[in-house]
Parts: sequence; C-alpha cells; structure tokens
Amino acid sequence: MKKLIALVLALTMAMTLAACGGSAPETTAPADNGTAAAIPGVEDGVLTVGMECAYAPYNWTQMDDSNGAVPIANNPGSYAGGYDIMIAKKICETYGWELEVMALEWGGLSPALAAGTIDVAIAGQSMTAERMAEVDMAGPYYYATIVCVTTADSPLASATSIADLSGTCTSQSGTIWYDTCLPQIPGAELQAPAADAPAMIVALESGMVDFICTDLPTANGAVAKNPDLVVLNFAGTDGDFQFASEEIRAENVNIGVSVKKGNAELQQAMNDVLSTMTEADFNALMDQAIAVQPAI
Repeated sequence: MKKLIALVLALTMAMTLAACGGSAPETTAPADNGTAAAIPGVEDGVLTVGMECAYAPYNWTQMDDSNGAVPIANNPGSYAGGYDIMIAKKICETYGWELEVMALEWGGLSPALAAGTIDVAIAGQSMTAERMAEVDMAGPYYYATIVCVTTADSPLASATSIADLSGTCTSQSGTIWYDTCLPQIPGAELQAPAADAPAMIVALESGMVDFICTDLPTANGAVAKNPDLVVLNFAGTDGDFQFASEEIRAENVNIGVSVKKGNAELQQAMNDVLSTMTEADFNALMDQAIAVQPAI
C-alpha cells in the first residue's frame, strides 16, 4: 500500500511540475532515433570532413584551438577554423558524431569522396551541375553573391558595372568565377588562375592583377583584414554577371555540402540539419567567422 501511495504521489508531482513549467520550446532539429549510426560512412560515429583549410572565411588553418578551431587530422599541430567548421560542428552535435577534419587541395575533394577518404566536403563549394555530376550535394548551407575586389586607390574602385572593369584579373582555379564570370568582362586581361583563395588575394594586394572575382564572404573577409581593398558588388543590376536563367545563377552562387555519389542517407542527414536554418542564421554565422578569421 505504501508503495502504491508513493507511486501515485510521484505521478501527481510529475504532472504538476509539467503543468507549472509550461510547454517546452519547440525545435525543428531532426531526431536521431538511433538511425544515424547506420548511415553509410559514419557507422563508426565519426564524420570525416574535407576542406582546403585555406579558404577564409569558409575555412582556414591556425596554430591553436581558439575560437572553436578543431585539430586537422592529416596535419598534426594545426587546427581548422571558420564558417565550415561551425556548420560541421552543428551537424555533428545533432547526431552525436565526432568531427574529424582533413585538409585537402580544392581539386582533391571530389576524388577523396569517391575513394571514401572523407565522408563529406564542407568547403565553400558551389552547387553547380558540373560538380553534381561527380558528387551529390546537400544544402544550400550558404547563399553567396559573386563580386569583384580591387584596391581603394584604383580607378576601378568607382565601377558600377562589369562593363566598367578592365585590366589584368584572376580568380581561384576550378571555380565559376574564373571559368564563367571573368570571361564576361570585355576589357579583362585574364591571367593564370590562382591555386587557392589566399594566392588570389595576394595577387591583388601585390599589384600582380588589377582586380579579382570571388564570392561576397571571401571578399568581405579580405577587406576586413586589409582596408586598402574594396568590394565591387553589382548584384541586382543590369551590370551584374549574367547567366542563362535565374535557376542557373542560383546553382552557381548557392554553397552546398558534397557527399559521395549515391549516398542518399548521408545527403538526407545533412539536409535535415541545414533545413532547420534560415538565410539569416547562415549570415550570422558567417559574420562571426569573418570577425575572428586570421590575417592571410
């Protein structure tokens, strides 16, 4: 009888506490339910993420774990920080996975996915049709804008259209900026592509080129560290870079997470997390990344 009374009292107290506490805040985060462990690639509970670790503010290399940086598995003593790390952490926290980061060259990301060296590439990659012929992509996890950057003392600093641009220019190798955007500028003298984003920015800062083409976060990150640079943003005007349709424009500016071709389960797991975030959420995280990125 005493046990019965105690049970009734306990149930009554629990119901009272629940009523007093009110309803819990709703969350749209995906529930794990034990299924995450069965997703191909993360059966061991480790999500191995590939990125350049040299593409600020998306990702960069630093020598300590400040500002949330994590160790780079294939570069002992170095740590990766940036927007991509923030996104990777959110995904891993959702599913209870351990995060492992691999530093890879830009052109090696898709081959690494195919070989199973990494599970996903979270590396500032545009969701182009060409890329999605090689990999499957989740997202977007950022909505970017294509811009140009020049020096503040350049005559090009007052440009209001790509038609106003002229002189030597470059961009990062293997990007839509170099292959599609810069060739649209009639007065452009296209130089050899830069190996990576830092090399592209150094080419501008050192006077090797008159302007570069990149996306807005990369441009803002460069200007944040060097006030002698200015961003030329023609978005929403007739002087902007042109694409055959708005759908094609979107695929070239939206940034996604790459997974191995055919791994629909992992792709869906990425989408389930990213779909809980808004464009405002993405922009707020990017602002945080730009605020703490190291100098190039």
